Amino acid sequence: MPIAVYILGLSVFALGTSEFMLSGILQPLARDMHVSIPQAGLLVSAFAIGMVVGAPTLAAATLRLPRRTTLIALLAVFGLGQVAGALAPSYTVLFISRVVSALACAGFWAVGAAVAVSLVPFTARARAMAVMVGGLSIANIAGVPAGALLGQSAGWRAAFWGVAALSAIGLVGVVAFVPRTEVPTGEDRPQLRRELTIYRDKQVWLALTATALNGAAVFALFSYLSPLLTDTAGLAESWVPTVLALFGVGALIGTYIGGRIADAHLFPTLFGGIIASTLVLAILALTAHNSVAAIALSLMLGVTAFTTAPALNARMFNVANAAPTLAGATTTAAFNIGNTLGPWLGGLVISAHWGYPAVAWTGAVLAAAAVAATVVAHRLQRSTGAASRLVASSEEHLARGADRSHEAAADDRSAAAGGKRL
Repeated sequence: MPIAVYILGLSVFALGTSEFMLSGILQPLARDMHVSIPQAGLLVSAFAIGMVVGAPTLAAATLRLPRRTTLIALLAVFGLGQVAGALAPSYTVLFISRVVSALACAGFWAVGAAVAVSLVPFTARARAMAVMVGGLSIANIAGVPAGALLGQSAGWRAAFWGVAALSAIGLVGVVAFVPRTEVPTGEDRPQLRRELTIYRDKQVWLALTATALNGAAVFALFSYLSPLLTDTAGLAESWVPTVLALFGVGALIGTYIGGRIADAHLFPTLFGGIIASTLVLAILALTAHNSVAAIALSLMLGVTAFTTAPALNARMFNVANAAPTLAGATTTAAFNIGNTLGPWLGGLVISAHWGYPAVAWTGAVLAAAAVAATVVAHRLQRSTGAASRLVASSEEHLARGADRSHEAAADDRSAAAGGKRL
């Protein structure tokens, strides 16, 4: 695997820490900003909305720019967004800083994914994406718990300063190791109109739907995991960083498993991971008052959710192979549509006073819907593949018939010529 792919994964570590760390500092942030837990949870949705808008928009706007230059600019803007968040005097300013940071994060993800995929063979796409997704997993193991500890000891603003420092390190890595690339010219020149044709494909929309629903299922719970652990499972607030780290360990394990098997067994990986997430969320909803079960199931959810992540990314690049930049942008947007929908639905059930276990039920329903979308995609692919094989078989049969006709005609001509000679 090229070192540039690992550098991109390191940068994603900074992005992922910022995206996920609010789950560990939600309570002190809400207290300091004088807002409710659901309102604070909307900051997660704000970041996700910025990702949804930013991924396709920035991918299209930078389509003809050098990818390395684009990555550097976006990572710099992201770092400045973290500084703005750390200095935010009000909830409104913090909300805006999250959206701006998310726009830059989305663009980096979209372009970075296209770069990572371009640096490896077709058969190693899931492994390359596993390295990038692995940055998110490590963010959950180290970055998010560290942010929670900083939030509890030095205030939630310290977590934003920490991410700003991480993004600076990532920026240095991109400058030093990501190769310079010239913008293609002539027939290979990127064309937005040509890339937009991928959205005519039903499989692209099915892949987007499955990705969004899977993300929503996980984030419906994860965004409110901290209050679920303390208010429902009865754990002390000091336990939150540990459980978040366990989720991250599970995510790293899941990413490794998915990266290893998804290239060869794409749909089995998708079905296995999403169905397992559905079961884990349903069991957590039933056992949320048991602290041991809540801790163990948080670990398991990390495994199941992130086993599917490399497969979901690879699936989108496979069905949108003609538009690698927009494929990466679409995947990023899909994940973050889920990351927007999940916290919003979770906030609704909390505001309805259904309790934190209801958030896990919400996630289970969303995951079950993701399974249904994957079933439809699999059946469509099988039917399309069968039709393609039938056409190929018919063409081969016709070709063989034509060959036999030519041979018979040649034999007739030879026989006629022999008769004339006699």
